[in-house]
Amino acid sequence: GVFIISFKPFRIGDIIKVTDTMVGTVTDITLRHTVIRNFENKMIVIPNAIINKEKLINYDLGELKICDRIEIGISYDSDIDLAKKIMQEECRRHPLILDNRSEIEILDGQPIVRVALTSLNDFSVTIRAWVWARDYSDSFNMRCDLLESIKKRFDREGIEIPFPYRTVIFKNTASEPERTDDNSENKETEA
Repeated sequence: GVFIISFKPFRIGDIIKVTDTMVGTVTDITLRHTVIRNFENKMIVIPNAIINKEKLINYDLGELKICDRIEIGISYDSDIDLAKKIMQEECRRHPLILDNRSEIEILDGQPIVRVALTSLNDFSVTIRAWVWARDYSDSFNMRCDLLESIKKRFDREGIEIPFPYRTVIFKNTASEPERTDDNSENKETEA
């Protein structure tokens, strides 16, 4: 607690990320704990001992702009070039996108949004777009919008987003009676 109060890695009102699940706006700082309000409007009390041990990201410290990664896995049968083009177009036309290119990158013709194939997985090919936003709030809103618009566009253009397939095999055991007709138990014989 003394470390946080004297070093001041964050202030009341800052948006911080302590773990992957603890993100929110700082509302109170004491010697024993820090309170943040998450984006679901829930208050989270975090012991300062945990904050001191974890990697801390303060989205309001220093420069506010943020680079987010939009990653989507497509099927191996899908057109990679078309998927990259769709992701780039959807990202580029979003109103919250920030052009973070340097003058040299602009002169070299580098795109506002960089899109690349980043991994080959068991059942998908991962394509990633790097997008810049003004701050954490814009980044979150832009990310939600882009995931939806890219998914809709993929659907229209025939780009498949796969999911793992499982083949389930049922084996008959010798102790189970064999049934030939599902309704055989309910049939009555007429005399």
